[in-house]
Amino acid sequence: QVQLVESGGGLVQAGGSLRLSCAAEGRTFANYAMGWFRQAPGKEREFVATISGSGRRTYTQDSVKGRFAISRDNTKNTVYLQMNSLKPEDTAVYYCAAANSVSSSYSSYAYWGQGTQVTVSS
Repeated sequence: QVQLVESGGGLVQAGGSLRLSCAAEGRTFANYAMGWFRQAPGKEREFVATISGSGRRTYTQDSVKGRFAISRDNTKNTVYLQMNSLKPEDTAVYYCAAANSVSSSYSSYAYWGQGTQVTVSS
């Protein structure tokens, strides 16, 4: 069982930056691949980025590649999403999730946080 709590969301102007954090409770954090997803109003939840348990492998959605970066600190049981050059279309609720292996598929993730709102104003 893994409990996840996101933080770091907020309101930012276009072009600005935010860093989301997701703190996990559990002694086996490093065994899990972690992912970030987002869901905008009226849209389906979509994949943003994922990172392997060791942190050596990362995958990022094309629409945010070069602007967003996922990382993790296993000593702190925390995964991060650094978001730069934010655009209004990045506005969404951002969720972190845990899976047995890296995946861009929503169905691969067994554990989810409650989400944190990111709003980018134009």
